[in-house]
Amino acid sequence: MSSTFRALRIRNYRLYALGGVVSNTGTWMQRVAQDWLVLQLHHGSAAEASVALGLTTGLQFLPILLFSPYAGLVADRMPKRRLLQLTQAWMGLVSLLLGALAITGVVEPWMVFTLAFAFGMGAAFDAPARQSFVSEMVGADDLANAVGLNSASFNLARVIGPALSGFLIAAMGSGVAATGIVIAVNGLSYLAVIGALRLMRTTELTPVARAPRGKGMIRDGIRYVRRRPDLKLVLMAGFFAGTFGMNFQMTSALMATQVFGKGPGEYGLLGTTLAVGSLTGALLGARRVGRPRPRLVVLAGIAFGTIEIALGLMPGYVAFALVTPLLGLSLLTMLNAANTTVQLSTDPGLRGRVMALYMMLVMGGTPLGAPLVGWVGATFGARWTLIGGGAMSIAGILLAVALYGDARSLLRTRRTEPADALEDEAMAA
Repeated sequence: MSSTFRALRIRNYRLYALGGVVSNTGTWMQRVAQDWLVLQLHHGSAAEASVALGLTTGLQFLPILLFSPYAGLVADRMPKRRLLQLTQAWMGLVSLLLGALAITGVVEPWMVFTLAFAFGMGAAFDAPARQSFVSEMVGADDLANAVGLNSASFNLARVIGPALSGFLIAAMGSGVAATGIVIAVNGLSYLAVIGALRLMRTTELTPVARAPRGKGMIRDGIRYVRRRPDLKLVLMAGFFAGTFGMNFQMTSALMATQVFGKGPGEYGLLGTTLAVGSLTGALLGARRVGRPRPRLVVLAGIAFGTIEIALGLMPGYVAFALVTPLLGLSLLTMLNAANTTVQLSTDPGLRGRVMALYMMLVMGGTPLGAPLVGWVGATFGARWTLIGGGAMSIAGILLAVALYGDARSLLRTRRTEPADALEDEAMAA
């Protein structure tokens, strides 16, 4: 088997990856449909639509900011396979409810906001368990490859999902009911992951011993990160890129409708073009041998911010669509390097809590950034959502490097001591 796909030789991981492709495709279909639903409910005012999109996105990611530390503790204390079945079922039920409200025509903006928050609650507890569960399926030697393949699966779905969603919505009349059908399809897609988890051979999993109950367990995770300049550098860089730069779901909707005057099909296609680059970055990450360096996180993050600024200056829709793959490539290179660095260099007993902090900073900043980006779009125009987001991402990454001077030497180091210790422990097991 090619080194790019070597983790797929493990049966449990194959099941997980297959279920993930189905579910992730549905998730990306819902993201496009949900944004289009918000635009349909606020079609009278461009400024109002911009703010509503920002609020919806912010509410969906707010639970990650609020509950991630506790979610990480739950992931370290509870069997991850069981926890993932519960979180997937919750997100599926929320999606089915939103779809039903839209299909029946009774949906109102406050319902979308409420259910976006409810969906985010499931995602907040799902993320650290899902991230740290990978090591229980594949082990240390194949972890970097599996992380890359997870991103490839996610972005393969991103190639298919937005275009399929835009096509279906347009084919069904582009109305509110059409978005509801697509959202309901996503609700059913979570059955694929639940089924894959239930079909796994538990004897072939290598679960980490549950963290013992005690006081200050969340603080233990925070103290661990505070002692690690390499982790602080990666987390801070991820925070700025995630908070200000990774709002493409919203910014592309504003650019497609307000700047280029396009419909749901063209908007969905932008998600696909972005995903082509993201999928390429994910597969390159899966092929990469050895542990990524924090330097790769920094360089890819700066490239991401620069390309995002360039996107904001594109003169037309075709030029915009042609540049988006470069944005996806740089972003996924950064995220894969950050994810793998954090997982491989963290003590196994703290991995759930540390990954929760990582997700809180990378994704949990969206409730802060998305409304701000929406306000920028309403006040200064959609182009400035990209120009400002890219500039803030670059500034934050450079600030992270400047603040953590001890991390500069780590940028030139292939491995860190904790990562080597983790590898030795895995080999001994």
